[in-house]
Amino acid sequence: MIDLTVHDDVRRKNIDRCRERGIQLPTFAQMRDPSRIPQSVKDRLKQVGLWDVDPVNLFRISWKNEPAEQGGLYGGVNAIELPSTLTGVPARIIGLIGHWFPTGAHKVGATYGCLAPSLVSGNFDSQRQKAVWPSTGNYCRGGAFNSALLGCDSIAILPEGMSRERFEWLKTIAGEVIATPGTESNVKEIFDACHEINRTRGEQVVIFNQFEELGNYLWHYEVTGSAIEEAIAPLCDAGATYAGYVSSTGSGGTLAAGDRLKQRYPGSWIVAAEALECPTLLRNGFGDHRIEGIGDKHIPWIHNVRNTDMVASILDQDCIDLMRLFNEPAGHEMLHSVGVDEETIASLGMIGISGIGNLLAAIKAARYWELTADDVIVTVFTDSMQLYASRVQEEIAVHGDLTDREAARAFGGAIEHQGIDNLVELNYYDRLRIHNLKYYTWIEQQGRTAEELNAQWYDRDYWTRVQRSSPAIDQMIEAFNAEVIS
Repeated sequence: MIDLTVHDDVRRKNIDRCRERGIQLPTFAQMRDPSRIPQSVKDRLKQVGLWDVDPVNLFRISWKNEPAEQGGLYGGVNAIELPSTLTGVPARIIGLIGHWFPTGAHKVGATYGCLAPSLVSGNFDSQRQKAVWPSTGNYCRGGAFNSALLGCDSIAILPEGMSRERFEWLKTIAGEVIATPGTESNVKEIFDACHEINRTRGEQVVIFNQFEELGNYLWHYEVTGSAIEEAIAPLCDAGATYAGYVSSTGSGGTLAAGDRLKQRYPGSWIVAAEALECPTLLRNGFGDHRIEGIGDKHIPWIHNVRNTDMVASILDQDCIDLMRLFNEPAGHEMLHSVGVDEETIASLGMIGISGIGNLLAAIKAARYWELTADDVIVTVFTDSMQLYASRVQEEIAVHGDLTDREAARAFGGAIEHQGIDNLVELNYYDRLRIHNLKYYTWIEQQGRTAEELNAQWYDRDYWTRVQRSSPAIDQMIEAFNAEVIS
């Protein structure tokens, strides 16, 4: 469970730090519903840019930010519906847009879900300790950003093969950046770096490991899950059926939104997506791939596998092909020729590489279940092409500009011919098989206990206990804020 044990001396130091910097902390309730945010905070936000290192931007950790780079407030949930002329399936596919978070990705919310409980309880000393953010990309960026807002020192850890944009920005925000060997699939090397930091720096650091921090799960259950509920409510009220939710496995946190949705819509399903080149869930497999930001070769501790209904594996080349189709002139011309409207084409830059993978998994699931125009599937477009422009340029440097023929081939191969291969609907023992893979990472390597591993599977209240912790955390945040301004 999330450790809310109060350490008064450290908590007092954190209060003093926030008072010095004029920092107030948002509650889970405010991140779900920004109408709860005080007007004084909104007045400050009108003067602040979305990516500015200003503590008031903690209140922009929401799916409802006004889509503006400077001075925006709040509106509805940032989401787009992709038409069947693009997806090739009649089902209505909705994607939440992560671009309008500070740092350009929703992982800034997951890091806050981990950091805030430790801050208000005194389990993290913002004056003395460094916050360590191990990640395959966006999580360490979000953690470094939130640390900077709070005036904390941070260490960002990510594979050396991640996009240039990530490293360039991190060097301006994080106190220290550690590049580990490998690329997207090399999560073990990240964990090894954490062990080394623990060994050499001890109590000087606190490691917020997204793959095991239940605050990550809780933030997505509360904030992402409620945003999806709100986004689909008008469609369901008009007679559509919510069918299911699709997310890459990643840290397991984003999948938690599906747990909330399944409680609201018991007949719905949850699809976990991964790269076919590293089919850990599908085949207990391993390998390397180019779908940046989704992590693999292990099962995250915070993945509620018992609630997962399907695994869909996606070719990384399909994602790269669609990245080019969505972002080069020949691709736009091709999409226009098959009837995709201009507004949709203009919005495709809002979908990064992992978002394209999620889209393809949603298409596979829609075809498998033979969904109709009355059915709604939801997924998450974690970040945008703002973080991958160099990847397009790298493709152009090697292969030249996308041609009309290549654009048609990409559309036909990656979308029109996306089938139900490399996909499995999970039964009870399929889920148990995947869940049991946690043992090799978390008990043998990371020091977790077999008793808790079994509790995740057999204790029907394990995950709901995590879900019920947000009111207690909000009360602690409110009490903390009150002392900051007293």
